[in-house]
Formats: sequence, C-alpha cells, structure tokens
Amino acid sequence: MNIKEAADRLGITPRAIRFYEKKGLLSPAKQESNRYRSFSDQDIWRLQTIVSLREAGMSLSDIKLALEKWEVDGMGELQYYLELQRSILMSEWLQLRQILDMTDRMIGLLKDERGLPIEHIFGLAAASKRLREQRGNWQDRWNFNRLAPTHDERVAAGSGNYADYAEALEKIVRLVVPAKGERGLDIGTGTGNLAGKFLERGCVMSGVDQSREMLRLCQTKHPGMETRLGNFLALPYLREQFDFVVSSFAFHHLSGDQQRLALEEMDRVLKPSGRVAIADLMVPAADDEAHAGFPSASSLVRWFLEHGYTAELRRLNERLHILYARKEE
Repeated sequence: MNIKEAADRLGITPRAIRFYEKKGLLSPAKQESNRYRSFSDQDIWRLQTIVSLREAGMSLSDIKLALEKWEVDGMGELQYYLELQRSILMSEWLQLRQILDMTDRMIGLLKDERGLPIEHIFGLAAASKRLREQRGNWQDRWNFNRLAPTHDERVAAGSGNYADYAEALEKIVRLVVPAKGERGLDIGTGTGNLAGKFLERGCVMSGVDQSREMLRLCQTKHPGMETRLGNFLALPYLREQFDFVVSSFAFHHLSGDQQRLALEEMDRVLKPSGRVAIADLMVPAADDEAHAGFPSASSLVRWFLEHGYTAELRRLNERLHILYARKEE
C-alpha cells in the first residue's frame, strides 16, 4: 500500500503521514527500486493508533514513548499513557469549570452592586489561582510505586500509622451500609483492600490512585474492579456518579487547601443522598499542635455541615478517626 492509499484509508493527508515519520513515530519500508514508501497492515495499525492518540490530546513525545514501551512491554504501557492523558484532561476541565464559576460570580457581583469593586476582582482571581496551583502542583512525594509490593504486608502488621487498620476498614463498611448493586468509589485505593470489602457485598466498585503499581496489584486481586489513574484533586469521573465515596489512610497526605479541593471533588461525584466515609489520622481540632500536619477532624466535620450534609465522627485510637457524612435530601 502506497502513501496515498494509506492516507485515503485513514482519512488523513500524505503530508501528515510524512510528518509522523519525520518525528520518528513511523518507519514504513521503502521499495528498493524507487524508494517509495510501502505500508504494511502493521504500519496502518500503528498510524491508526497515532491518529487516535492525537485525537485524545496526547503530545507527539508521549505517543512516541508509549509506542516504544508498548513494543517492549505490551498494551499495559499504552493503557497507562491513555489513563495519564485522561487524568490531565480531567484536571484541565476542572480548571476551566473553576474559571467559569469565577466569571459567573463576577457577573453576579456586577448585577448586585451595579459595579465590580477592584478588591473583589483580586480576591476572586487570587482564590482561583490558588486552587489552580494546588491541582497543578500535585506530585507523588512518597514514591508509592516503590512501596506497592510491600503495602499489604505493612498494613497487615497494624502498627505505627496503620494501627487498627483492619478495624477501620470494617467500621467504614458498617457506617456506609452498602446495598447490593450500589456504585462506590475508593479514593487512594492502593491495592484495593477497602474496595474489596464492598465488592464482597455486591457493590460495583471503582478505585482511583496516583500509583500505577498500586493499581496493577489491585487489578490482580480484584479483576472485576474498575481502576483509574488519578488523585483526590481531579477525580477522573463526571458529576453524580456514585452512591458513596470512601477513603482510608490517604487523606492526611493532603495540605489544607488540597483537603478542601478534595472534599469538593467528593461532593461533585456523589449522587444526591450520597455518603462519604474517611478513615485517617486526624487531630481533634484545627488548633491542636500535638500532631502537626494531620487534618483537623473538627474542620472536616464543619465543612460537611456547611455543605448540606449530616456528619459524625468516630475515634478509634489517639490519632485514627472515621468521619461519616451523608447528603441531606
């Protein structure tokens, strides 16, 4: 198949094919007699993949890397890059939504006050910038890919930060009271220990984690569970998808501003009358300096109450708390 036939088959131009070849994404054979390109079925498949990934918004450099790793390690690498792209797109969509919300608030101020005081402009812009930076600055500072192989062993020990781990997971399930067929989301799912307990009760579970290695092990343990690469600040789902959202021993990794963003994200993906349960290391009050860096249980409860939830707090040990909240109808 020559270049024109390949281009016609895929609905692209020969110039685009030459561009992909120049960028090292494609290397069709050339006839010895005239040096014309000859495209095999494998070349066509590769071109289809390139076109599809470009349509999904992936950069040429990421496509090249994904295809190179696919040739060595199989389709898992291509899936990883697609999931990474989905995570990026979701974060960008949330930022656009945030800008639209800010613009609507400015319009509201203009209507209400017959003017737009400059301090309001700066206040709204500063808040928007802070939220954008919080989402954009997310990174895995804990190297969970490296920790993944020993994760289950460490939590099973039930010591240190994982004291009362098993009891906390069971308590979450009892508080949520899952019904068969309900759809749940486990954020920071790790290897799927908490999600697995809901799967045993007939729930349809999805898990989000920033670590591809954690998700790989989760899929091995729970093949029927949906997993997606992502994080608390940009959940890779549209609004009102889940009957309940749960998280265990992950929320405390967030800073104060990130915690508020994470709660907003949980609220966004919950259905009306949805439930939230978070088991984590917390301090009782915002001004408690005994364990600096941990979330404030009272602040979290207050956030839920201010956003139309009922909320309750259970304490399992000195640091470990479980927060349960439900949307009021």
